Amino acid sequence: MEEYIDLSGDGGVQKRILQEGTGDEKPSKGCSVSLHYTGTLDADGKKFDSSRDRNEPFQFTLGQGSVIKAFDMGVASMKLGEKCILKCAPQYAYGSSGSPPNIPPNATLNFELEILGWKGEDLSPKSDGGIQRFILKSGTGKRRPNAGGMVKIHLVGRHEGRVFEERDVEFSLDEGKEVGVVSGIELALEKFHKEETSRLILKPQYAFGAEGNAGLGVPANATVEYTVTLQDFECLVERSMMSPEEMLAQAKLLREKGTKYLKEEKPELALKLYERALTFLFDQSAETEAMKLAIYLNKILCLQKMKDHDEAKVACGEALNLDSKNVKALYRRGMSNLALGDLDRALQDFTAVLDIEPENKAALNQVTICKHKIKEYNDQQKKVFANMFTKFAQSDSKKAQEEQSRQPDVMKQKFGEWGDDEREHEPTRFEQENPDVIMLNDLHKQFRNM
Repeated sequence: MEEYIDLSGDGGVQKRILQEGTGDEKPSKGCSVSLHYTGTLDADGKKFDSSRDRNEPFQFTLGQGSVIKAFDMGVASMKLGEKCILKCAPQYAYGSSGSPPNIPPNATLNFELEILGWKGEDLSPKSDGGIQRFILKSGTGKRRPNAGGMVKIHLVGRHEGRVFEERDVEFSLDEGKEVGVVSGIELALEKFHKEETSRLILKPQYAFGAEGNAGLGVPANATVEYTVTLQDFECLVERSMMSPEEMLAQAKLLREKGTKYLKEEKPELALKLYERALTFLFDQSAETEAMKLAIYLNKILCLQKMKDHDEAKVACGEALNLDSKNVKALYRRGMSNLALGDLDRALQDFTAVLDIEPENKAALNQVTICKHKIKEYNDQQKKVFANMFTKFAQSDSKKAQEEQSRQPDVMKQKFGEWGDDEREHEPTRFEQENPDVIMLNDLHKQFRNM
């Protein structure tokens, strides 16, 4: 019989393996674990709880304090498919209070566990499971890298078991794309500790996206795996520790770096730096407000280059909140409205530019374009409705003729021969049953006379 293994070092949590698991990996802190358990009292063997009786696996997040200490320790030591007995002293279970009515005070408990599987810790910003972390080696210390800080890492990238890259790389967080580091790694690194090694599962949106990477042999829409070790890092000084002058200087530095990337046609990188620059601008001095406006105007350009016109319009609004008559913000909002097909709003924006600068050639040109597109659209709609009304009128005429042929002579004597004048005042049975036809006929007459 397999002997008990002391997991706690003081005999408080002991494990006896009933069935060996497979592989070498074990769940780490933050993983969502699924397992079956049966709990009994050590004193008399009485069962107090069982997930098997409910025929429903128990799920919890490892290392978050949502279960008793012994559970966290025991499950963290298990491999996939492993079965074991976990013997838990009171201080690692329910202590001197117990858990009435089933668990008395100071009770030693036994759990039979079977681990069914686990998912990695979800580090994705939208909690969509796009970045999963499995800690292979815990790091040291409490500090973590922050945006803008320098990091030095070793990474190994795999796709379907094939290594497609392995290298050491040093870069500033938020600028990983410049050195070929995918966004999922950058986002995950903000949760790493020094010397930590973790396995990351990255879905396409946090890796190489719909384009893939032909140079590395990664196909389009591929989920990839990276093993990343954070060798060293340097944190930026926290904003709360900076003086207003230092924050303004930091914002200027980030703006300059962003503008460099924008000129190099790297709008995604530039956008990150512009957005981070704005986080350092809090006071409302004239210099700060001018800096904000300049950053928002460049942020608009980045978003338009990325074809994200909805967000570009939001940035235009921020710029116009700072300067309601800013010609660049009005013009760029007009361009985004035009790209989104909102012709009326685009025309309003370009006209607003001309109210401020009547000789602005770019705005004059866009006004002409907008008016032409609006006329083109109206002409097209006119043709569409004309055709629709004609079809309805033809259908109504045919129905009316059929209705007339079915009318008895006494109706003809009363109402005449159904001339046009009489029909305008006396609808047919078809028209009575379908009042929309009358409205469409009237619209058609109005449209025909336009």
